[in-house]
Amino acid sequence: MVAAIVVSAAMICMLCVIAYRLATYALPFALGLAATRFAYGSGAGIIGAGLVGLIAGMASFAVMALLFATLRTPILRIALALVVMTPAVVVGYALVHGFTAEIVPSPIWRQIFSTIGAISTGVSALARLAAPLSPDRE
Repeated sequence: MVAAIVVSAAMICMLCVIAYRLATYALPFALGLAATRFAYGSGAGIIGAGLVGLIAGMASFAVMALLFATLRTPILRIALALVVMTPAVVVGYALVHGFTAEIVPSPIWRQIFSTIGAISTGVSALARLAAPLSPDRE
């Protein structure tokens, strides 16, 4: 019985990590998903649509990271950061709000936790976008 509880807690932690990773990469994931649906709808099949979506998601993140690294105008960098952060913030808020819906009885504290989750997910998305800029990652 104790082993089942430990395994269950470990699985919940792994699912939270996966959900947080997907929330951080919300925009590339959404673009890849849209490309997958388009490719499948146009007759590419399941494997072809999956490959198209994977390539589209990776390419979208690479283009955004490249733009963020090469743009020198601060207003354009801020605009790109907002484009990347906005879906991550929305997904982070919804993720934490969904997790705490049954656990936290107070709606005020649920909103506070959801806002903290949204901010941390947005900051994480920005940090992952700016990660290629760090000098120790060469």
